[in-house]
Order: sequence, then C-alpha cells, then structure tokens
Amino acid sequence: MKSKKEAPLENVRIIGIFAHVDAGKTTTTESILYYTGRIHRVGNIDDGDTQMDFLQQERERGITIMSAATACHWRGHRINLIDTPGHIDFTAEVVRSIRVIDGAVMIVCGVGGVEPQTEAVWLHANREKLARLIFVNKLDRLGADFERALGEIRERLTPNAVSLTLPIGIENDFVGVVDLFTERALIWRNGNDNPDIEPVPAAMAAQVTKAREALFDAICETDELLLEQRLEDLPVDLETLRAALRRAVIAGQIVPVLCGASRNRIGVQPLLDAIVDYLPAPVDMPPVLGHDPTREDEIIERQDAFDVPFCASAFKIVTDPHVGHLTWVRVFSGQVNAGEPVYNPRTGTVERVGRIYRMHANRREQVESMAASDVVALVGIKSAVTGDTLCDPAHPIVLEGMHFPTPVIAVALTPPSSKEREKLHEAVNRLCEEDPTLVQHFDAETGELTLAGMGELHLDVSVDRLRTEFGIVPQVSAPQVSYRETVGKRAAVTTTYKKQSGGHGHFAEITLSIEPLAEDEEADEQGILFVHAAPPAELPRDFWRPVEMGVRRALEQGVIAGYPVVGVKVTLLGGRYHEVDSAAMDFEVAGGMAARQVVRTAAPALLEPIMRIDINTAEEYVGAIVADLGRRRGVVNAMRVRGLLRNVDGEVPLAEARGYATDLRSMTQGRGTFTLEFKRYAVVPESIAATVIKERQAAGKTPLR
Repeated sequence: MKSKKEAPLENVRIIGIFAHVDAGKTTTTESILYYTGRIHRVGNIDDGDTQMDFLQQERERGITIMSAATACHWRGHRINLIDTPGHIDFTAEVVRSIRVIDGAVMIVCGVGGVEPQTEAVWLHANREKLARLIFVNKLDRLGADFERALGEIRERLTPNAVSLTLPIGIENDFVGVVDLFTERALIWRNGNDNPDIEPVPAAMAAQVTKAREALFDAICETDELLLEQRLEDLPVDLETLRAALRRAVIAGQIVPVLCGASRNRIGVQPLLDAIVDYLPAPVDMPPVLGHDPTREDEIIERQDAFDVPFCASAFKIVTDPHVGHLTWVRVFSGQVNAGEPVYNPRTGTVERVGRIYRMHANRREQVESMAASDVVALVGIKSAVTGDTLCDPAHPIVLEGMHFPTPVIAVALTPPSSKEREKLHEAVNRLCEEDPTLVQHFDAETGELTLAGMGELHLDVSVDRLRTEFGIVPQVSAPQVSYRETVGKRAAVTTTYKKQSGGHGHFAEITLSIEPLAEDEEADEQGILFVHAAPPAELPRDFWRPVEMGVRRALEQGVIAGYPVVGVKVTLLGGRYHEVDSAAMDFEVAGGMAARQVVRTAAPALLEPIMRIDINTAEEYVGAIVADLGRRRGVVNAMRVRGLLRNVDGEVPLAEARGYATDLRSMTQGRGTFTLEFKRYAVVPESIAATVIKERQAAGKTPLR
C-alpha cells in the first residue's frame, strides 16, 4: 500500500474531457497521458489498445462507453482527468461526470464542427457553471477548417470564444500552431514529440496581429483597470493579462479556443499548459452546498479543504471482477483513512471504508487515505448508488442529487433456460446499479423481464455485456418504443367502491378531476402533479394518502394501452366515508378505479418519443435522405455544410427510426453517419395510436377495465 502524497489544492485540476462521437476525444486523452509521462506509448483506437477504453465492447466498437478516470502531472500540477463517452446513448456517463469536475475540455472536430452531443454537453456544463476550454481537433484531416469551426462555436455554443492559438497550414499541410500570447510558431516536424520554436510565418503576420489584438481586447473588457490602460494605450505585461484571463475563464466570461491534431500530437502541449494556467483549482471554486438530512431548508456549506468535515459524492458504481463492488467518489472536503466510517444520509447507514484506490482506467493503485480534491474508488461501501452523499457521521450533509434522462426504448429478455432465470435477474440488477439510464421492469403476472435504455446502441451494448461479463446469452425481443399516455381535456368523476360480505364491509367514495398540466405547473418524477383539495370534514386527511397511492399506481400501469400516464394534474376534490366500513385500503382501491374512469373521459391520447436526428452525408445523397425522413413522419429543421459533407438536422418519431443505421448505410453506400437524441414527447396520430393500442390489447398489455 502506497502512502498518499498531498498535492497543494491550488496545484490540482479536476477536469472532464467531452466531445461528440468521433471528434478525437480518446486520442486527445491518450496524448495527454503520454506527454505527462502516465503512459509511454500512445494507444490507437483502431488497434484497440487505448488506455482509457478498457471494456471489451469499447475496443471492439472503437467508441467510449464508460467514463474512466486517471491522474497525471504537468508542470508541478496534478490533473485528475475523467474521459467520457461521446455517443448520445451514454449520456448518463456525461451527466454524472459533469457533477464532480471543476473544469471541462470540449473537443470539437475541425471537419464536423459543433455536433449534437457537443451542444448537449455544453448545456449540461452551463447548468453547472463550469469553466471550459475548447480544443479544435483533427485539423490535419481532409475538409478541416478552423475558421468555420470557430464560427460554429461562437454561433451555437458561446459568443465568448476567443482563440489562444492559430493553425499553421491546414489538412495535409497542418504542421503546428501559433501561440498568440508569445507570438511564436510551434512546429512539430518528422513526428517529434516536442515542437521547434520559430518566428511567426510571414504569410500569417497580419492574421496573427489581428487575432492577438482581439484576444487582448477580450481579456481587458473583463477587467476595468486593464480596460483603462488599454484605452489609454498603456503597455500591459503578459503575466498580468494571463492572470486576468484565468479569472475571466473561471467566471465564465471567456472560453479560450486552442487547436491541433491529437493523432499527430500537434497542439497537445499548449492544451496542457492552458489546463494548468486557466482552469480552476478546487480552491477557486465556491463551497459545495448541501442541506441537513433532517431539514431541507437548512443549507450547509463545505469548503474544499483538508481541515473541515468529510464530504464526498458517489458518482459511479462499478462491479470489478477482482475486488467486487467499487464506489467511485469525488471528495469535496475533509479527509478519511481506510478503515474509518462514513455515513450515507439517504439510507441512514454507517459503513466502514475497506480500501481506497486511485484509478487509472481499470487499473488500481491502493492508497491509505482520501482527501479534498481526490477522485477515488472505494471498497466496502455497499449501500451507495449514483448521486448519494457520503459524509462524516458527526457532521451529516446531503448534496444535490443527480437527475438522468428517461429511457425511451426497451427490449424483453428471456433466459436461455429456467435454471438461468435467477442469474439473468442478478446480472441485469448489476447493470442497472452501474447505469442509472438502464431501467428494468419485471412483470410478476407474465414473468417478462424488460430492460429500457437510451437507444438501440445502448441496449445492444448492455445485452453484449451480459454475454461477456456474466456468461448469459438471453433471447432478446425487437426493440420496443416506450410510449406514454396523457389526457387532452379536463374531466371529473365520482367513484364509489362498495362491498358487503358479512361483518364489516368496504366503502369509499371519492370525487377526482384530471386535466393537462399547465405550462407554469411542474410535475414530479412520475409526470404527475397531485393536489389534495378535499374538505377534511367531508373526507378525513387519513384517507387522502391512500387515494393518491391508488391513483398513482393506476396511472403508472396506464389506462388505454398500458403505458404510464404523464403530463397531468390530478385533484382530489372530495368524497364520503363510512365510520365503520371505511378503511385506508378501500380508498386506495377507489383511487385506482377513479383514475381509470376519469382518464377515459378526458380525451386520452398516446404520446411517442420524438428524436432529434443529425445526419452527415455526401451531397449526392441529401435528396434521398430528406425524402426518406418525410416517409418516416420526420421533419428537416436545418441543412448545413460541414466541409465536404452535408449535415441534415431534423426530428423523427423513434418508432419510425428503428433500424435506421442499416437503411442509411444502404441509401449512402455506407458513407452516411447519424445520431439520435431524445427531444420530447408528442401526440401519436390517431390511426397509428389505434394500431398500437390494438397490438397492446392483443398482447394482454392493457389494464383491465
């Protein structure tokens, strides 16, 4: 066991690497690890030997599926780095990583520009007020265009983007970058690791002068004293400008943009310098906020320091084949040694930390303690799930939880034999523990096990993991769309549940209304706003909660097609009870009956997931793709030029997009690529809804009337 060397908090950077799929994120991470001495040979995605993509599925498919953490050192600073997936199906990995980092590096492809996942991650980062750098990658590729990519960044991400480096050459002629601060050319020749430092090429002199002035203007506009000096044409030294830029980046006023080609390791060292120089240390961040476990209105602050009570957020659960259950945490404050207890306020349990590991992808380095600014994995914490807080038992605190998108597509899983049924359930449980966007459902009546996820790729990878990690090859149904139900108008019913069978009987009467949720009203996680408005003299409060439980259970099971009812406001208006014959269970039954009756009279409708579809293809196939989208009930919102490619941005119902990968390959001779991202739910056309409902009734999936 190694003893932990404490790094001064001001010399720590906790960052995430984010990008759209195929923008070169993992290659950039590999180059960072190479230059910082963490690895001695850069892995290659095509060869399947990258350090951070360690899952078998990642190496087979050439994509990142699971976020991975490591630590490296540059210029006396420790960089805790989290590499995340770029594919939209694995959004959960991005959401939880963003919650535990202090700064982000966004990779943008110099050919593809700003793509859908880049925009999605940017919005998540905005919500967390993260400081960011942007690295425009792949400038050595055919069709690369730095100025176009920079224009898209300013148009679609932030107008505050400012270049710190400019490319020397482009495509096959791309050889290096110009550092605008120092006005030096950094040129990488003959595959050398380190650049030759030369004067700015004469042909770029005017461009560099203009970009340098724009950079200095942007910095000075964030600092009144510097702005005065700038307006008075007084000289400002570079170190003062760098310090002002750091403050502006941390405050979110400026987003520096760098450029390079990670595959050839061009521009990666300036990126590392920028991470150290401009992204925040834990001490630059405001205290993390939480609340007292017993009083949500009592806000508690925890400073990122060693000498305050311990507080950490569990952001990832992994089952390691060698050490078992691993809980990944970001430590925000205090310190804890292996063997000491920590408290989980959600479960109310105190557990002892067995072992502490610093992780390098799937490799472990055991340490004796963890402290503020650490990203580590713990053995011995069995109660924690993603988003839980772990804290000092004597100073409890609950940090804000994590919220994940709802799955939109599902498959039914059948074990290969009845003997393996239990094994399948246990394996699916383990996958769902690790990934909050995987949701399982077991129907006790039919014995059917369904697994819902964010997309076909997400489910495909999960089923593949059942095979490779758990040795189970289940039968898998075709992907099924996760529809929802709602109502189109307000309706109210009075429902009576009455039963007499000798002795005490059963009696409950309730009046219930349902209506579409207004724009300014907010539903809970079930998609329902429940309002108790019954006069207590007419219906005692003891019966309110049972009514709500019955209503919620019925709405979750669905009414017209067996899908959950969402986007509704339900109001308990009143009711009657019998002093002898009424019990809580009677009102729960009545609540379920009333919910089913009132939905049927409130213009019920079926909702379907509408996906944002983003397609890149050669120009000659655009017409066929647009026509095909129309046949699929889709719409085109925008068409753009991306270098040699054409981009089609549109919307399409998920039900019409199943198997689209095969169809697109056929239409474009294998040259088209696309991504699907959930956007919203919309009402299904009546004729299609009738077919879906009829199929659900035939399969016995609809509730009894």
